Amino acid sequence: MIDNLDKAIISTLQDNARISYAEIAKQHSVSPATIHVRVEKLRQAGIITGTHVHVDARKLGYDVCCFIGINLARAGDYPSALAQLNAFPEVVEAHYTTGQYSIFIKVMVRSIDDLQNLLINKIQPIEEIQATETLISLQQPIMRQIQV
Repeated sequence: MIDNLDKAIISTLQDNARISYAEIAKQHSVSPATIHVRVEKLRQAGIITGTHVHVDARKLGYDVCCFIGINLARAGDYPSALAQLNAFPEVVEAHYTTGQYSIFIKVMVRSIDDLQNLLINKIQPIEEIQATETLISLQQPIMRQIQV
């Protein structure tokens, strides 16, 4: 279980992963060594899994973000289909879901032509995939980490 100091450390790191342990310690009136020990315990517990750089994909030329719902031919086809989808760098997220789709993926491509190529030449030829439905994202007004 994590306590209030752990939650404060996580929150601070979510806001600025580059902040020094000394600065976090100063903010919370503890020693930098305490922060170091706490962060290491949070890492070992799997609560903190790394530090990340968030990149604006559109500024790198990836102007099309879309979500593709995938229906598999059989439930047992999931591992094979997932392995094949994982080989495509355009697929940036995959979720095994309940409901209408077996797999729901997030895709980033540079253009509609690239999306069409991905669908026709890469995703739809996967034997385990029975059908797809593509939803194009017009904007992403909310993007945040879970708050502790």
